[in-house]
Formats: sequence, structure tokens, C-alpha cells
Amino acid sequence: MTTAPAEDSPLFLPGPAGRIEAALDPPEADVEARPLLAIVCHPLPTEGGTMHNKVVTMAARALRECGATTLRFNFRGAGQSEGRFDDGDGELDDLRAVAAWARERHPGKAIWLAGFSFGAYVSLRLAVELRAAALISIAPPVGRSWDFSAIAVPTMPWLVIQGDADEIVDPQAVYAWIAALPRQPQLLRMPDTSHFFHRKLMDLRGALRHGVRDWLPAA
Repeated sequence: MTTAPAEDSPLFLPGPAGRIEAALDPPEADVEARPLLAIVCHPLPTEGGTMHNKVVTMAARALRECGATTLRFNFRGAGQSEGRFDDGDGELDDLRAVAAWARERHPGKAIWLAGFSFGAYVSLRLAVELRAAALISIAPPVGRSWDFSAIAVPTMPWLVIQGDADEIVDPQAVYAWIAALPRQPQLLRMPDTSHFFHRKLMDLRGALRHGVRDWLPAA
């Protein structure tokens, strides 16, 4: 069962490794709501990544400013989510469970997937299976510990945002990977931008809003 949250308390969803801590936020008050729910995935838990990461929260904010409802959650072993880190495999099941909950509770809304770093890898792996209406990948960790070569190429609208001065993910590896894809995403390169978008969060916000504006469902 889902535990109903009190105000300012987390939402807990049922997951394959135990409860999943989540946060469901409505569109910003001054914009018209759209039939859209965006699930935003966080960076590597073993390096401190959670749903409260500043890139994740800024991405979610930008989407809410576009009229979307956003659903952030902690992968297994992060925050108050139960279970242990599973190097991207068990985390697929976490995202499957979160998406199933979202579709059950919000049947009239399109589902978008978004992710930052490790979260970009997990959401990319499931974009086709979960029939996401759009995909947003921020600093996908190409060239690190995970294999991108066997991932099904998304067929939905797909935005990749990458900093040119990323010190954790090699930007050139990301660009080479994209260039080799049979279907390429919309790529936004951000100059002088590090992995965690230090001093560039507002630029990220604007880039994301601009990048997805043509994909938004009618309000």
C-alpha cells in the first residue's frame, strides 16, 4: 500500500526492495497545468546522489514551470528508500515500480522520464520499455562503469544536455556516442559548465525549458 504523506513529509511508494521514498510536486502556481507527469531520476547513490540533488531539483522545477507534475524518488538504499545499491540493475525495477504507480494514480497524464548522470543511464535504459512520451538525459555517464552500447535507441522526443567542462563524464565521449547513434537526440551543449552545473543552474533551467517546449501536451 501507499503511505499517504502529511504536508511537508515524504511520500512512500511500494517497491521491489521495500518502500521507495518519493516527492510528488504539482505544477507551479502561476502556470497552466498540463496533462503531464515527469519522473526525475537522481545521480549515483554511492557518491551521495539523492532526489534532493540540486541538478535534479532544478530540472524538476523547470518542468513544473512548463506545467508538468514532477515525481522525484530515491533509488534503493538512498535516503529513506529501503534496499541496497545494485549498480543500475535493481534500480531499473525501482523505476518500473515508480512508473507503474504514476500511471495508476495519474492515468490521464503523459509520462516523461528525466535523469541526471546515473539517473540518465537508468531512465535511458527503460525509456522504450516504459513507453515514455519524452526523455531528458542530463550528463549521461557515457564511458564510465555502464554499458551504453546495448541500450535500445529511444524513438520518442529526446533531449541531451551536456556541459563542455564536465570533470566526471567525458563530454567528448558523450558527443561521440551520440554521433554514432542511428537516431540522434536533440543535443544542448553548455559551454564552461561542470558536471554539477556549478554557477550554471539557472542556465540549465532555461535550457531545459527551451528544449522541451515544442513537446508539451496542450494544457
